[in-house]
Amino acid sequence: MKLSEELNWRGFAAENSFTNPSELDEKANKRFYFGADPSADSLTIGNLAALMMCACFVRHGYEPILLVGGATGQIGDPKENGERELKPLEEVAHNKECIRRQMANVISFDGAADTRNDGDPDNDHYELRLVDNYDWFKNINFLDFLREVGKNFSMTQLLDRKFIQNRIGEGGSGISYAEFSYSLIQGYDFLHLYRHYGIDLQLCGADQFGNASSGVHLIKRLEGGRADVWSTPLVIDPVTGRKFGKSEGNAIWLSSQDNGSGNYTSIFDFYQFWLNQSDQAVESLIKIYTVLSRDEIDQILAEHQAHPELRIAQKALARGATEVVHGKSSAAAVITLTELLFGGRKIETLTESEIESIAMLLPHFELNGTEINIIDVLVELGLASSRSEAKTLILGNAISVNNQKIQDPTYQISSFAILKRGKNKFAIVK
Repeated sequence: MKLSEELNWRGFAAENSFTNPSELDEKANKRFYFGADPSADSLTIGNLAALMMCACFVRHGYEPILLVGGATGQIGDPKENGERELKPLEEVAHNKECIRRQMANVISFDGAADTRNDGDPDNDHYELRLVDNYDWFKNINFLDFLREVGKNFSMTQLLDRKFIQNRIGEGGSGISYAEFSYSLIQGYDFLHLYRHYGIDLQLCGADQFGNASSGVHLIKRLEGGRADVWSTPLVIDPVTGRKFGKSEGNAIWLSSQDNGSGNYTSIFDFYQFWLNQSDQAVESLIKIYTVLSRDEIDQILAEHQAHPELRIAQKALARGATEVVHGKSSAAAVITLTELLFGGRKIETLTESEIESIAMLLPHFELNGTEINIIDVLVELGLASSRSEAKTLILGNAISVNNQKIQDPTYQISSFAILKRGKNKFAIVK
């Protein structure tokens, strides 16, 4: 399957500047850039969809440059419904380093890494490069920027943007000059990368197409060159009808650990999110969020349709998405844990390595050859806020150990055990 065909099949085709998408298949300059602002210390599955599009380009021989918006992140991409709060520079710097790692991990997942020195010449197709737009904006004079960039945009052109119209129209919240200028700043990113790296293609989410087009305009005006944009549709939550993301308050984060902001989703919860997708949504999501081939996905969907009760497609989606973000070993561990909790697998069948791997997925307490009272461990692992609450939960039939309800406050745990509070709070004793 050619690149243009795969992009369409996977659902990675929204607005673009090409006359015909097949131009991507024959493009001589196989380079692109993709950028993300450090508005939080973790990316979300909304960002992940665009990164999976980038990985698709890489599998077809394109060389990526990943841009972290250390400069643009200090202003913030304009929202449709209100002004963004400016973040302290220290927070921007922290966020930048966090998402830099996440972007590189996703793009590198399925062989799309810098493999120039791995001994296999067939893999030597590109070098993974990450850049930060703060590096070139920090020395730009404001007047020079207005003369070179601002002079090449008409107010009419900028006011035509939908989000600007929403903000300044009747009932709109208004927009600051800083956010109004964001499109020019992002446009300059494209111009800079065109001049210094020979980049003539930007990939983005559909909500960034207008900003990306500013760069196309600048390159044409100032360099007389051609540049293009390819965007992917925003992924919509089939339950709420809203996009997945920070601004919508329904973010599923790529980080599995709290970096200080609370913006994280545990590997267990990440896996369960995909596992619980509806039959209606899974067919499109498995194409977007896994690197499974068309033949593999067609087979999975056929088996799923024959036996929907087995949730074959959801399991393949959950495994594939978790492998991309958290690695194959974490995916295997969370599958084992899910089988223990919901699939009927017995604890006594676990190997030592399996115990160690799943213990990393949940809050855990190490016995070290001793035993511990159920009340003490509930408090220790955060399943209860106090001893009195722990006792109340036990007597209220809300606590299970290895899928068995515990109603004795004096119960002692002396070996590996999975604790459950209510329907979806878990911890491990080992």
